[in-house]
Amino acid sequence: MTVARGEPPVLDVTEVPSPPGAVVFARRGEALCALCFKDYWTAMLRELERRFGELEIRTDRDGGEPGRSLRRYFAGDLGALDEVSADTAGTPFQEMVWSRLRRIPPGHTISYSGLAKAIGRPSAVRAVAGANGRNPVSLVIPCHRVIAADGTLGGYGGGLERKRWLLAHEGAIPA
Repeated sequence: MTVARGEPPVLDVTEVPSPPGAVVFARRGEALCALCFKDYWTAMLRELERRFGELEIRTDRDGGEPGRSLRRYFAGDLGALDEVSADTAGTPFQEMVWSRLRRIPPGHTISYSGLAKAIGRPSAVRAVAGANGRNPVSLVIPCHRVIAADGTLGGYGGGLERKRWLLAHEGAIPA
């Protein structure tokens, strides 16, 4: 989507309550350009301002199709986020990692080294971890499904308790 010179891009921002904490997302049309837990929204907004420059933010209670999909996911429809459109604007390497992450089904996990191998870059484990951490639309790009090689949860930008909840919700680990 091209924005005319002088007009700030319009982002519709929605907050959705969820068991592990409120989720806030921004979209242009039906494509998500940011999604995070509410306590990380200020940092995410700074990232959006770096990406787009001046922004026009509109509050949207419903959230369109992404909002409906997110609500269905938290209600137990684990595949509800599979078709949500994302406008991520990552580097080619990040986009490759994020594309592979989207193919990990709910209830499954992969290690950072397994993810590096899956994209054909087995020695790029640290770079894969970095791309995973820069994911601008968590949950839709399921970075929470990446765990350490020893089976421990590893890190998660939203916090380990939320990662544990998400993986239990999806049946990947015991509740």
